[in-house]
Amino acid sequence: MSHCDEHGEGDDAHASGGEPHSHAQDRNHAHAHSHSAPPDFGPRFAIGIALNTLIVVLELVYGIISGSVALIADAEHNLSDVLGLGVAFAAIVLSARAPSARFTYGLKGTSILAALFNAVFLMLVVGALSYEAIHRFFEPEPVAAKTMMVVAAIGMIINAITAALFASGRKDDLNVRGAFLHMASDAAVSGGVVIAGLLILLTGQLWLDPLMSLIINGVIIAGTWGLLRESLAMSLGAVPAGIASADVRRFLTELPGVTALHDLHIWSMSTSDICLTGHLLMPAGHPGDAFLMETAERLRQRYRIGHVTLQIETDEATICALAPDEVV
Repeated sequence: MSHCDEHGEGDDAHASGGEPHSHAQDRNHAHAHSHSAPPDFGPRFAIGIALNTLIVVLELVYGIISGSVALIADAEHNLSDVLGLGVAFAAIVLSARAPSARFTYGLKGTSILAALFNAVFLMLVVGALSYEAIHRFFEPEPVAAKTMMVVAAIGMIINAITAALFASGRKDDLNVRGAFLHMASDAAVSGGVVIAGLLILLTGQLWLDPLMSLIINGVIIAGTWGLLRESLAMSLGAVPAGIASADVRRFLTELPGVTALHDLHIWSMSTSDICLTGHLLMPAGHPGDAFLMETAERLRQRYRIGHVTLQIETDEATICALAPDEVV
């Protein structure tokens, strides 16, 4: 079996093929893949965790001193963010571990689990805060408006800084996007607390606090829904967002020498790595490693698919057990 490697900037690709093996009948199998190394966000997660822990301590201490239930509640909310960032950070570390005999893809899938956890967890936190806000409509509680405004403003600045740490990677990695949404939503919550505190200070109307909370929660739900839907789809092996399987199928069937394609699968190995497998019927014979390497590179550049496995079948009379579309 022949083997070759081709290295590009930030990724690698390799292909093997040409040696027949048994699959219903003898045919050629080819494998090619390339990996795009995600940015190192580990230090940014560590900074984010440290900053948010500082917010929790600050709000908890001043909440107790001033008797502000709102600040104590916001401290609990920020504590949930520390947990969320911790889970995302752990996924970054685990996904970098080398493959093993049991986990042949390594632990890259932990980044998908972390994104799903953060989406669900954020929804639960918003639900709890909304319940508390509705409760306060009927039983208003006194608010230390000035203290609330000052501490919430500090929290807003720190959360905005933390969100900025993840802004550059939110479009490329769903796990990073989850962390960004967490921090951006916190900045919005703290900003709402500042506005509510100012309005309460000017008007004395305590119901403005829960009203602002419900408005902000609605905005958070709108932003988190996409994260929840996409991370759930990833965990179920769906074709990643932004990739049309029909377009990929057309691209592969139009390759020179390819007369048919079956058993095509496209899924996410992690929040930043996409896999593809498929069987190509090429009656003229195995095209060689150069064809595989070029196809893998084109798939990476065109669709960001970095791990490609292609099986070459050369006999039209051969009945492949995986040929029917309904067979997995």
